[in-house]
Amino acid sequence: MIVVLDTNVFISSFFGGNPRRIIDLWKSGRLTIGLSPAILEEYVEVLGRLGLANEPELKEILELLAGGAGILFTANPPELRVVKDDPDDDKFIACAAALKADIVVTGDKALRKVGSFGGIRILTPAEFLKAIDIY
Repeated sequence: MIVVLDTNVFISSFFGGNPRRIIDLWKSGRLTIGLSPAILEEYVEVLGRLGLANEPELKEILELLAGGAGILFTANPPELRVVKDDPDDDKFIACAAALKADIVVTGDKALRKVGSFGGIRILTPAEFLKAIDIY
C-alpha cells in the first residue's frame, strides 16, 4: 500500500500516538511512503524550525529515507489545484496522484475537506489505521 503523509503526520510521529504507529508500519515494511521534492523539503524545514533535528529517531528515519527502503519518489508530480482553502497542500495530492497512491494521511482540515481525489482517499491517522484494520 502506498501512502503519502502530510507534514503534520510525519512531524507528529516524533511525539507518539497514531502518527508514530504509521511510521512504525513503514519501518516494518508494511507500507510504502510516497515522497516528492516539495514534501521532503517541507519535512526538513519544519523539523528544523521545531528544533527536532537532533531527535534520536530522526537519524534512523533519515537513513531509511536515504536508503530508499519502502519509499517511492516522484521528481515531477503534476501541478494540481485541488485544496481551495490551502493551495500549499496540493503537493500531497499531486504526489499521491503521480505515484498512484492509495491514501493521503493528514490531520489538516483543509486537506481533509477534499475527502478524496481520483480514487485517492484522504484520511486522518486514526481513520487510516481503522481502514487497514490495524487500530
